Amino acid sequence: MNRQHSPQCQTPQHVLGRRQFLGETLGAVGGLAGVSLLAEPAGAAELSQQGKSVVVIFLDGGISQFESWDPKTDLDTGGPFRAISTSVPGIQVSELLPYTSRHLHRMALIRSISTDLDDHGLAKNIVRAGRQTRTATEYPELGAVVAKGLERPGFPLPGHIRTMVSGVGGRGRDASYLGPGYASVSVGAEAGGIVNNKLPEGLTVEADNRRHDWRRFVNDRHRRRVRSAEIDAYTQTFEQSRRLMERRELFDIAAEPAAVRDAYGHSEFGKQLLLARRLVEQEVPFIEVSHAGWDFHHNNFEFHLHYVADFDRPFAHFLDDLAERGLLSRTLVIVMTEFGRTPKINPGYGRDHYPAAWSIAMAGCGIHHGAVIGKTDAKGIEVTDRKVDHRHLFHTYLRAVGIKSSGDFRIGGRAFPIADPAYGPIEELLV
Repeated sequence: MNRQHSPQCQTPQHVLGRRQFLGETLGAVGGLAGVSLLAEPAGAAELSQQGKSVVVIFLDGGISQFESWDPKTDLDTGGPFRAISTSVPGIQVSELLPYTSRHLHRMALIRSISTDLDDHGLAKNIVRAGRQTRTATEYPELGAVVAKGLERPGFPLPGHIRTMVSGVGGRGRDASYLGPGYASVSVGAEAGGIVNNKLPEGLTVEADNRRHDWRRFVNDRHRRRVRSAEIDAYTQTFEQSRRLMERRELFDIAAEPAAVRDAYGHSEFGKQLLLARRLVEQEVPFIEVSHAGWDFHHNNFEFHLHYVADFDRPFAHFLDDLAERGLLSRTLVIVMTEFGRTPKINPGYGRDHYPAAWSIAMAGCGIHHGAVIGKTDAKGIEVTDRKVDHRHLFHTYLRAVGIKSSGDFRIGGRAFPIADPAYGPIEELLV
């Protein structure tokens, strides 16, 4: 059903407070009764890829493939924007992406995605989890799987971080049976990223350390008698919260030189990308940056004109910055969304939900740069070559960073397939 759409501010975004962080983590273990949160090693060498990072840029709401990665010249469906050349001869993108077009030699496009859900929530479930599921908690999302697959002992930061701008955030409920230790942690890019991050006035570091030594002693003594998922989750989360406080300067983009901040721009999206780059430098396994509001059922072209511009320049600079710092060679960047938009332009000059034929973009490590996978017909209605869906994509993302997607996670004595075993990656895209 069509509805009037207007640009929306991003959902109120919040900085991480320690109390909410702990509280939400305990809530996340509610569905894990009887399942150990201490996952056994997967046993594959591929699950120890030091230094690799995955950055997902989620364009929430469904960006139009016509006004981005798969422009068409057909007058009935193509819209008013022309296609432009890129840094790879023969590959064109929408003229709304002039800065990104210069980076196609670092990127790959997949233009033949076909899924079957046109509801925002349900579509997000399948693209995030790489499974055919209608619930958000049945399977762990990509971030949790990457955090588990790329974890290494003693790493001081969360392995699964979602960036925000400001406010109060907490733990997500997106790790399913992997347990809350792999769930997302939301961290802001402003005000230092984390609130409640200093000791109360009058409490010295020495006294605080003595308090925690006593807490650990009592916890360990209790765990020798009683073992539960809730206790394990609380202990792990509390220790991680302390480590976050100790590394709080990493989340403060104000520490960057003014020239660097200016280059990223001062939009919410630019600030989150700058924070993402700082986290990639720290070898955080998975970072997600959200850019919301892409659901243009009315005035699609006017809104894309502004929204794509807000995305284009900061994103292009992000790729430049990663490359110049030597980080892009170990970072997989995915520009993700939940579905595409209809070839048919509706009476409100909008495009509606369309999962049958749409596109995403990737950049960085593990993939053939300058590649285009699949194609759609001249009107963009159907996939005509190399149809793929969310399950193929999930395998592909994992394989690109060295995770054996056909393997299992061993949890509580049970084997859980890392990705849908009935599917595999897009082999021709992988290096």
